[in-house]
Amino acid sequence: MGRVRIHVSTLAGRVDHPNEDFAAVGAGSAVLIDGAGAPAGLDSGCVHSVAWYARTLGGLLVAELADPAVPIVDALEAAIKRVVEAHGEPCDLGNPHSPSATVLAVRANGDVLEYVALADSTVIVEFHQGEPLIVTDDRIEDVRGRVIGTAGDASLIGEDGYADGLLTRVEKMAAHRNKVGGFWVASTDPGAAYEAVAGAVPLADVKSVTLLTDGATRLVDLFGVASWGELLRVVADDGAEALIRWTRQVEASDPDGSRWPRGKAFDDATIVRWTDELPGTSHRSPK
Repeated sequence: MGRVRIHVSTLAGRVDHPNEDFAAVGAGSAVLIDGAGAPAGLDSGCVHSVAWYARTLGGLLVAELADPAVPIVDALEAAIKRVVEAHGEPCDLGNPHSPSATVLAVRANGDVLEYVALADSTVIVEFHQGEPLIVTDDRIEDVRGRVIGTAGDASLIGEDGYADGLLTRVEKMAAHRNKVGGFWVASTDPGAAYEAVAGAVPLADVKSVTLLTDGATRLVDLFGVASWGELLRVVADDGAEALIRWTRQVEASDPDGSRWPRGKAFDDATIVRWTDELPGTSHRSPK
C-alpha cells in the first residue's frame, strides 16, 4: 500500500447507553475493540464499566503495537496484562462476568500486513487481485449453538421473561469463556491473546482493510440480507456510515427479534476502513 487513508465510523446501539466500541489508529496500525459485560442483574465484581475496559485495552494495545519488533500477539498479551494491573484492589478478577472485549488489530510491519482477531469481530483484507480474506474468530457462535441452541432466544425482546432468559443465557456462556473447548475473549487472562486468530499477508498485495464489530456485520452473519461482497461495496462506494444506516433500518424492522432472534435489538456498530484508494464518489442508497 502507498499513502493510506483511514476512516472510522461508529454509532451506539442506544441513545441512553454508552457506546462500548472503541477504535484507535497508530503509526501503521489500527485497533478495534468491542466491549462486553454482564447485563443488569448480574454482578461483574468490577468497579469499572465495559466502556472503560474497551478504551483502556484499545489505547494500551496501540501503544504496544508501536514497537515493530514485538509480535502482534505478544503486543495483545501485554496490553491485556496492563489492563489487569489497572483494575486495582476493588475488582474481583475471578468473577466470570468481569468486563471483556473482542479485539481486532492490524499493523503494517516491514513488507507484511499483520492481523489478529480475538472473538467475533471481523477483519476483511481486500487484495488488488483475487478474493478477499475474511477473518472472524467464530468459536463463540459454536459454543452458543451447543450451549443455548436454536431456542435460546425464545422470548421476544421486551416481553415478560426476556430479561430472565437473557441472564440465564449469559451465565451459561460465561461457564465456557476463556476455557479450552470454549471461546476466548480479552478480559482478565492475558494468555487469551495466544488463542487469537493471527496471520500476515504481503503488504504490497493489499488494496484495503476493513475492521468491523459484530454490530456492523449483522446484515451478513445475523440477518442474512447481504453478502460480504455487498457489504464491502456499500462501504467502498457509499461510506461506512451508509452501512450502519442500512443496519439500523433492518434492526428497526424487527424490534422485538421475532424474525431474527438476538440479544440486543440494536447493537453498537463501528467500522475502521484503511485504504490506499480515494473514497468512492457514488452516493446511491444501499437499499
